[in-house]
Amino acid sequence: MIGYSRQSVDDSDLEAVARVLKSDFLTQGPEVEAFEHALCEYTGAAHAVVVNSGSAALYVAYAAAGLKAGGRLWTSPLTFVATANAAVMLGAEVDFVDVNPSTGNLCPRALAVKLEKAAAENALPDLIVPVHLNGLSCDLSAISTLAERYGISIIEDASHALGGHCAGRPVGACQYSKATTLSFHPVKSITAGEGGAVLTNDAALARLATRLRHHGIERDPEFWVRSGQPGHYYEQPDLGFNFRLSDIHAALGRSQLSRLDHFVEARKKRAHWYAEALEAPGLALPPLDTDHAWHLYAIRCAEASQRDSLFQALRAEGFGTAVHYPPVHRQLYYEKRLGRIELPQAENYASRCLSLPLFPGLPRKQVERVAEIVNGHLG
Repeated sequence: MIGYSRQSVDDSDLEAVARVLKSDFLTQGPEVEAFEHALCEYTGAAHAVVVNSGSAALYVAYAAAGLKAGGRLWTSPLTFVATANAAVMLGAEVDFVDVNPSTGNLCPRALAVKLEKAAAENALPDLIVPVHLNGLSCDLSAISTLAERYGISIIEDASHALGGHCAGRPVGACQYSKATTLSFHPVKSITAGEGGAVLTNDAALARLATRLRHHGIERDPEFWVRSGQPGHYYEQPDLGFNFRLSDIHAALGRSQLSRLDHFVEARKKRAHWYAEALEAPGLALPPLDTDHAWHLYAIRCAEASQRDSLFQALRAEGFGTAVHYPPVHRQLYYEKRLGRIELPQAENYASRCLSLPLFPGLPRKQVERVAEIVNGHLG
């Protein structure tokens, strides 16, 4: 079975990990800070705080941005459940904004209507979390204009988008947002095995995020409330978890980051191969956008029934595919929590989308075989 995505690991990655395994520090050592520095250099963000998963990055970013029990967060329904779950874990209320029917990204027009209604009801959100679906950036300029009008902060869920660009700058630069979160799961742009990061230009948010990943503990005397304490002292001003990333994972992530541009170019090349080969009637292809990070190559069939049968046909031929994503607002937990919400564009997109295999090492002949199956099945 050829999966819809997979990691690309080479000897330099193995050497980076082996070097740490032979060192004095497997965790809480220098590799974590080195990885954070490399992420800042690549994205242009002032601060990076790495953690042990993309889900942890969301939780830490929300908490550090001030989201708490009774707060409100709005996001896209087309995302992995972690985007919403992290807010609920903090005791906040979650709601969803419908999407652009072409891209699946959060729709500024739908957001404008929802914000106007919420303002009239005194129920505006504290945070808006756009999700850069499949690696294609949202229209953050338009979303930011709306957020500023109502005094709302933005956090970008860029789990799919590291290596892409937004308005001429690297994703993660936080030009429109309070923070950006990343994921380093094996299917993402780069992998650390597992892992994630919070990027920000806000020094206070970065400081708090750093504490929250380590049980809420502060070890730097400069930030202690009780000054003049002995060297063994530390303070816990906040409540946190152990969300630390090990030096082993950080070394792998930093090694991978050095090849990120190569990975994105390789994915982009395969996206162009698909665009040349796919020709089934009624099939919608992703735009060949130059800013796209190409985490996923998601097609949309003309009908939901076609998508489901195509999924089975590809699997029968040994090609793994996936749906990104079943809408979060239709998950059992959120229907119980929020009731039945109608988001027609998200539901329509989700019923017809299918992610085809896409990763840097995917051979052209396999791309062409996938396209042949799609064309034959839908033609």
